[in-house]
Formats: sequence, structure tokens, C-alpha cells
Amino acid sequence: MEPALLILTLGTLVFAAHWFAEIFSKKRIPDVLMLMLIGIIIGPVLKIVDGDKLNSMGTIFGQLTLVILLFESGTELSFKTLANSIKNTVTLTIVNFIATFLTVGFFSWLVLDMNPGISFMLGAALGGSSSAVAIPLVKQISIGEKGKTILILESAFNAILCIVVTLAIIESYQAGEVKIGIIFGQVFSSFLLASIIGLLGAIFWSMILDKVRTIDNSIFTTPAFVFIIYGINELLGYSGIISALAFGIGLANMETIHNRWLKKFFDRKPTLLNPTEKTLFSELVFLMKTFFFVYVGIAIKFDSLRSVMIGLGISVIMLIIRIPVVRIALPADIDSISDKDKAFLAMMIPRGLAAAVLATMISQSELIGSEGVSNIVFSVIFFSIIFTSILVPFLEKSKRFRDFYIKLIKFPSFRRKNKIDDNTEIHSIDDNSSTKDQDDSPQIFI
Repeated sequence: MEPALLILTLGTLVFAAHWFAEIFSKKRIPDVLMLMLIGIIIGPVLKIVDGDKLNSMGTIFGQLTLVILLFESGTELSFKTLANSIKNTVTLTIVNFIATFLTVGFFSWLVLDMNPGISFMLGAALGGSSSAVAIPLVKQISIGEKGKTILILESAFNAILCIVVTLAIIESYQAGEVKIGIIFGQVFSSFLLASIIGLLGAIFWSMILDKVRTIDNSIFTTPAFVFIIYGINELLGYSGIISALAFGIGLANMETIHNRWLKKFFDRKPTLLNPTEKTLFSELVFLMKTFFFVYVGIAIKFDSLRSVMIGLGISVIMLIIRIPVVRIALPADIDSISDKDKAFLAMMIPRGLAAAVLATMISQSELIGSEGVSNIVFSVIFFSIIFTSILVPFLEKSKRFRDFYIKLIKFPSFRRKNKIDDNTEIHSIDDNSSTKDQDDSPQIFI
């Protein structure tokens, strides 16, 4: 691709992304979907850009996108919200991973007649949602703070589970033995140590940030330090994305950290992020998100109709099993999460970069039956993003569809109530129905 044409394309994409974001705010047509379609057009359809030549560069760019995305999301989370959400998040993450891992694994093995080892590698690779898709979408819909926090944390936690378990299965399959204890140990240590390093990095950075600001053109130093934190953790064998998330959370809550734990050791108050820096991070996320989804569209392969249909089938399966997963992880008696937010949570099935990278590693493992895994995973990424980016905005806009999905999540109901309680509940629903109808009025979406 000619340099001039490449530069022209990049500039056009940035303008298009802002236009798509405006369309989403008015019409609820997902900008993610439109960016991905652009990638498909200039990649697999018109062959303007060769997806194979972008594989290595795309992987690195995707990792950078995830780092900045999770860091920026972390700067919006408070300790209070985290404390209220962490139990539900961990439960949802584990239940969703296990359900997807087993369902996709057995489906691939028993129905598709794939190698059992490869089948469960595929299940592990597809076990978690994509931060790059879920987080931007969460910020564009009216979801409660707790629901938003759960989705942000779940997508980050899932990445650890998917990567560690998939790699462990590959190593175990090659060695001829499975060591469950080692797998769980790796997950726990990766999460815990990465979080500690991220928080320590946040404390250190807040202590020197006022000095850094005296340097000319220093506004990009904080994102640069995020990359340093990420790189250190990855080199040590821990989760870089969890560390980036913890770094952002630490900076956002540095005043609380100082007052509770550091005040007795340091008299000097830490420096907090200013509005200009927060705006920069938001714009940087927007820019990187734009290019990431175009890259996803370019990287999708439609070489095999069978792989495409399998990807579609697995995506539908993930959408179906997500409903009981949310019901189990977030029971009906949890009043802190609204039914509407539970419905949003049940729609979030996008797969992205982590699944693509793991699929490539499976294909390169030279194990029997691993050849077609990449095509299947890329198809799942494509369809899962389409389902999520279309259904989530539609769920927000359509009260009828939302009520239907809420009924699916609640079915079957095992809660027993006496007659008086039933009547009370009915009156309560009737009393609140007018409010919900007002909240769902079309004027919000015009």
C-alpha cells in the first residue's frame, strides 16, 4: 500500500469514526459494527490491505489498545464501586468461563468431531469477552455504575483465565499430563502480583507527577508509564493488562490511598490526574479503538464456508448459555443490580484480540487437528461482535425486547411468595411501570 494512500485512509477513518459515533448517539447504529465493516471491505472484499501482512503489527497494536483502554477505564472506577462489585464480578467471570469452556469444548468434540484436546483449547480461547468491544459499548449505553464496573472487570479477568488456561492445556497436551494445581496457581499469582505492581506504580507516579509536568510536552508521559508498567509485568510473567487496570484504579483513588495508608509515612499529598490529562486519555482511546476495529475487519478470513458456519453456531451457543450464566452469577434477589443491567450483562458475548492471538498459538502448536482453529475463532469474533453491537443498543431502545430478555433471565423462578407479597409485588411493578416507560421514551434516542 502506497504511503500517501495509507495516510489518506488513516485520516479518513478518524473522520468516519467521529461521524459514526454521532450516528450511534442519535440512531443507535453501532459504530463498532460500521468500523468493522470498513475493515472487511478494504481487506477481504477489495484486497486493498493484506490482512496476513498486518498479523504481527496488528497483534502489537491490539495489545497497546487494550492497555490504554483498561487504564482509562480504571481511572473511572472508585474503591467503593469496586468493593460492591468484586464478588459478583469474580462469580460471573468464573461461571462464564467454565460454562463456555465446557460447552464449546464438548460441542466441538462430540458434534464437530474435532480432536478432544483441540476442542477444549478452542473452548478456553473463547472463554472470555473482549475488553476492546465491551468497554466502549458500555460507555455508550445507560447502564448502572455497578453493572458497568462488573463488565469492565469481567473482560479484564477473563483475559487472564483464557490465556493461562489455554497455554496450560497446550503445554499439558504436548507433555501428556494435566496439572490443575499449576493452572490455578498461575492464574492467582498473575492476578495478585500484577495488581500489586500496578498499585505501587500508581503511588510512585503520583509522587513524581508534579515534577514531570514541569517538563515541556510531558502530557504523554503518563500513557508512556502505563506501557512501562505493562511491559515489566509481561516480562516477569504476570498479566500486563491487569497491571494497567490496577494502575488506573490506583491513580483514580490516590487520595483515598494516601489518607488511609500513606499519610503516616508521607506528609506530601500525591498529585492527581487533571481534566486535560483525562481528556487526552479519552481521545487516545477513541483513536486506538477506531483503528482496532478496522483491523479486526481486515483480519477476518472467509476462506472456508464450514468455518464461517461453525463460528456462527458457536456464537449463537455463547449467546444462549450467557443467559443462565448471568442468572447463576447474579441471582434474582440481588437488588443492587437492576433487571435492565442484568439484561445488558446477558448480551455481552464479544470476543476479540485475546481469542485471536490464542487461536494463532493453537494453530502454530503443530498439534493434530489444530489447522482450522484460527478460521473458526475469527468467525466467532466477527459474529459475536455483530450480535453484541446490534442487540445491546436494541435492548436499550426497545422496552418490549428488554422485558422479554429479563423474563428469560428470571425463568424459571423458584422464589415463593404468599398472596399478600404477590399483590404487593404487582402493585410495585405497576407503580414503577410509568417511570420505566418515561425512561424508555423515544426522545432519548432522537
